[in-house]
Amino acid sequence: MKKIFTIASSLVLAVVLLAGCTRSSHYDDQDYWMSKEYGVVVYSDGYCPYYVLETYNGYTIVRAASGAAPYEGDEMYGNLSSGGYKDLYNYTDNSIIRGEITDYWLSYAEAQYIIDNACYTYSKGVEKKVIKQGLLKKKQ
Repeated sequence: MKKIFTIASSLVLAVVLLAGCTRSSHYDDQDYWMSKEYGVVVYSDGYCPYYVLETYNGYTIVRAASGAAPYEGDEMYGNLSSGGYKDLYNYTDNSIIRGEITDYWLSYAEAQYIIDNACYTYSKGVEKKVIKQGLLKKKQ
């Protein structure tokens, strides 16, 4: 009986200790995301996995890595000034999107050129892709 009580109490203690050890995550911390760089989606196409963000530093090209790309006009937060796979916060949808930042700090002409070439094989027709301008708002 003493052995069963010792084992049971040890298991309860282990569960309590291990349950308290959780990894901190910024996925649901809106203050964390709002402190990151800000951008607005100015180009998104349902047939092309690439989308374009307008930031204060220029344009950023992102390849959607998880699910669908965001819609034009969506406000995004994240590390938009370095390449690689990143988690981006979609403020409009209140969701996290995984994407690969392929190019950043681009001019409008550079972003237009890259998106024309990147989305050429995904397009349904030969219509020209047009990146919108002026969607970026000044944040207080």
